Amino acid sequence: MHRLPILLSFLLLFMTTALHGQQANSKNKILQELNSDQPGKGHVRIYEDENISGIVGRSMAPPRQIYTTPDGSMQYYKMRGYKIQVFSGNNQRTSREEATRKKQLIEQAFPEHEAVVLFESPFWRLRVGNFEKREEAEEVMKEIQRAFPSFGREMYIVVDEVKIPVHRAASSEKVED
Repeated sequence: MHRLPILLSFLLLFMTTALHGQQANSKNKILQELNSDQPGKGHVRIYEDENISGIVGRSMAPPRQIYTTPDGSMQYYKMRGYKIQVFSGNNQRTSREEATRKKQLIEQAFPEHEAVVLFESPFWRLRVGNFEKREEAEEVMKEIQRAFPSFGREMYIVVDEVKIPVHRAASSEKVED
């Protein structure tokens, strides 16, 4: 008698993981197969509430908020991703100017990547790019190191909030499906 709740819990867990991301006709096929009588294997009946059928297979992620640049030229999502930290200094006399100078050089050489100077007391930092994947950031970091070998030894990848353009996020989601 104690096995029945465990068996039903396992079956429900199996169904939700097996059905995640599947289309409705695929879900119905699995349910029909489980509900069919299989000689010598027992009888299974699954009764599914309408509320559950609307939830299974649906994305669990909350909808993303869309932001727009002040000039209206780009719409983007904010998410956790990667940036390249090109410079970090705490010399209050020179660090700000050095971060700004390096930012200008990188913007000229790599205009497709956003460069931002940040101040988090007592550090001035220069971070470049908005990358969803670490591998993307590593590739661009190598390009920057080739272009500016003197920057190379202090560069590294950091986890930060990034801006991913809406059109790029939509195309990467289609690839994953």
